[in-house]
Amino acid sequence: MSAQAVMETIAALVPEGARVLDLGCGTGELLAYLKQHRGCSGYGVELDDANLLACVQRGVNAIQLNLEEGLSIFEDQSFDVVLQLETLQHLRNTELMLRETARVGRIGIVSFPNFAHWPNRLQVLLGRMPVTRVLPYEWYDTPNIRVGTYADFEVLARKNRLNILDSFGIQEGRVVRNMPNLLASMAVFKFDRG
Repeated sequence: MSAQAVMETIAALVPEGARVLDLGCGTGELLAYLKQHRGCSGYGVELDDANLLACVQRGVNAIQLNLEEGLSIFEDQSFDVVLQLETLQHLRNTELMLRETARVGRIGIVSFPNFAHWPNRLQVLLGRMPVTRVLPYEWYDTPNIRVGTYADFEVLARKNRLNILDSFGIQEGRVVRNMPNLLASMAVFKFDRG
């Protein structure tokens, strides 16, 4: 399964015609896909100038905003879905941004590298920080502020009274529902405020 197939897997979690907010939207590829294939509308939030330009060139509406400052510009429940794909690990206040995601959207979808994937565990057991395709940086040059696991997110969701609607792992582009904390390099959760 390719990166395109992974994008399609995530997109399938988004209801057709949904109003979407994509936090850390990058070049806007997913939002463009959702607009074209699922009839969605919405906005991307991005900090990087080059990524914002790529969004505009793709026809994706994007707002330049530092996620560390929160989402106070958006009303409660102003989006059907808020996406936060591979951004949580880069944020200083992960829990606040998770609560903001649940406040602004009726449904939240997050993904992040699963630090508990078995090759990572093995590298730590051998005394080294993991370097993998999903975690490609050395400990000293990583843009990730924190690491988390599939199981850790379940605990965080409960603590914040979030109702997990669906969850699975992704490994080499395949959906992993059996023991995802051990067998998947990426964790994916769909949730609401319950």
